[in-house]
Amino acid sequence: MKVAAIQHDIVWLDRDANFARLEPMIREAAAADARLVVLTEMFSTGFAMGDEWAARLAEPRGGASSQFLCSVARTHGVWVAGSCPERATGSSLPANTLVIAGPNGEVHRYEKIHPFSFGGEDKYFRAGSGHLTVDIEGVAVSAFVCYDLRFADHFWELAGSTDLFIVPANWPASRAEHWTTLLNARAIENQSYVLGVNRVGTGGSLRYGGGSRIVAPFGECLAEAREAETILYSDVTHDRVVETRDRYPFLRDR
Repeated sequence: MKVAAIQHDIVWLDRDANFARLEPMIREAAAADARLVVLTEMFSTGFAMGDEWAARLAEPRGGASSQFLCSVARTHGVWVAGSCPERATGSSLPANTLVIAGPNGEVHRYEKIHPFSFGGEDKYFRAGSGHLTVDIEGVAVSAFVCYDLRFADHFWELAGSTDLFIVPANWPASRAEHWTTLLNARAIENQSYVLGVNRVGTGGSLRYGGGSRIVAPFGECLAEAREAETILYSDVTHDRVVETRDRYPFLRDR
C-alpha cells in the first residue's frame, strides 16, 4: 500500500482556509496512487490553547473538520487521517481526536491519550483512554498523536498487531532532534513502519520545523522532509514487517 504524509503549514484558527489549502494536496496524493493520506495534528486550526481560543476551537463530534476528512476521502477514493478538537457528548472539554476516514464512509477515531501537560494541553483537552488499530487494505494501522510518541509502552502494547504506526504532530522546532530520534526508535524497537508527519510554519509563539519521515521496520528512513511544505510517499507492506520479525525475532524476547 502506498502512503502519503502531507507536511503543511496551518492558517491559525481558520478552518475554511486550511480546507482550501489541503484539498489540492490530498488530490495530488490520490493522483499519485496513495491509498492512505495523513495530515498533521490539529490540521484545521493549529495547536491553539488558552482561554482566548477555547470558544473558537472545539467542534462537536462529527463537526466541520471530520466532515472535511470524510468528504475528501469519498471524493478522491482514499483513506485520509488528521487530528482535530472534537467535544464528545457529555464532556466539557474536547479531545485531540485523530479521525481516520475511508472512501466508503468508514470513520474511526483515536483520542490522544497523553495531553501535553508541560504546555497546558491537559487544561483544555481531556485525555483519551483507548487504542485504535484499523485494517487499511491489508495493512494494520495504529494511531497516535504527537506527545504520545514519548510513551513507548503504548507502542509496545500494540506492536504485535501493527504494521504501521501513524503519528500526526505539531512538534516544535526547538525539540526537532527528539522528534527524529523517537520516530526512529519506535520503528526499530517495534519492527513496524512509522509515519510521522509534522507541520511547518509558525503558530502562536512557536515555530515548527517539519522533519516528517517514514521509517521502515528495520529502521531505514524511506522518505524524509525538511522545513518546506511537501508530500512524502512510501510503499508499506505487511509482508515486510513479517519478514523483518522472522529474521530478527526481537519481539519474542521482550
